[in-house]
Amino acid sequence: MKAIIYKSPNEVVCEQIDKPVLNDNEVLIKVSHAGICGSDLNIYLGVHPRAKAPLVMGHEFSGYIVDGDDQLPTGTKVCVRPLISCGQCSPCQSGNSHVCQTLKLYGIDTAGGMAEYVKVDRRKVHVLPDNMPMDLGAFVEPLAVGIHAVSRTPFKIGDSVVVFGAGTIGLCVASVLQHAGAKQVIVIETNDFRINLAKELGFTVINPKQEDVIKTVLNLTHNVGADIVYDCAAHPQVALQLTDLVKVQGTIEIVGSYKKPTEFKLLDIEFKELNIIGTRVYQARDFDTAIALINKGFPYKKLLTILPPEQAKAGFANALVGENVIKTLFKFSD
Repeated sequence: MKAIIYKSPNEVVCEQIDKPVLNDNEVLIKVSHAGICGSDLNIYLGVHPRAKAPLVMGHEFSGYIVDGDDQLPTGTKVCVRPLISCGQCSPCQSGNSHVCQTLKLYGIDTAGGMAEYVKVDRRKVHVLPDNMPMDLGAFVEPLAVGIHAVSRTPFKIGDSVVVFGAGTIGLCVASVLQHAGAKQVIVIETNDFRINLAKELGFTVINPKQEDVIKTVLNLTHNVGADIVYDCAAHPQVALQLTDLVKVQGTIEIVGSYKKPTEFKLLDIEFKELNIIGTRVYQARDFDTAIALINKGFPYKKLLTILPPEQAKAGFANALVGENVIKTLFKFSD
């Protein structure tokens, strides 16, 4: 079968490999679309701490059940919640397997969905509506990240919110907030392509290269500050602004992943009585919510760039630069 394989730093290839052999409690999926995530770019660069070459990447994918049964008939449209939890640690035992102490993922710790076929634990399968396009089926996973992030915060209808970063996750978070009834969704971004797209999607956009972020946010919120600030950028310069943008007793959520210790205004947390929240991946219900939200009609297709797997090298190189793409998907079948 055809697969996109990480070979070494800055080297991915599309080549033929053997079809997966199923174990007990696994199902075989014929992949339709598979997306590039930020963690895939870390693998591509050779800096991911767990991923080892050669590896079939991809944990964002949609497809069709092969050789199904009564519960999952052959041809059923599905996507996959790609988390592999131990089931034994304290978080797993308390119903929080998404923060398992030894959490692993398909496409990082074992073969993923950038292939014509992939095998997965049947318990990780989510059925897609018959009318859902399969490219959007592959977008359920990143949207579930945004849904889980918003659900972790005390968001209320009518809140004013700030989202740093208009990449995939930032725009997912912003779309969830917009759908949920935010008074205004203020997106902060420097990339012109992403700025124009965020504006097209109906968000208020601030470009730090052209405007003073703190002054503009305070002006938009009548000198109160945002109710909640979502940091989807994970940049040291962003970290220094977070406490200035949020209101007294407001909430800051760290959505993006800081790879190194970062300077943060801890005194502001005390003086403004701020709440700081973390978020990691998603739970099963977030996938169900994402599927329902996609069917509400938000134009997520505007975020997608579709390529054949034979263009894997170009797709990864372009996604790494990120100048003119949000989410790159490889199409393996209809």
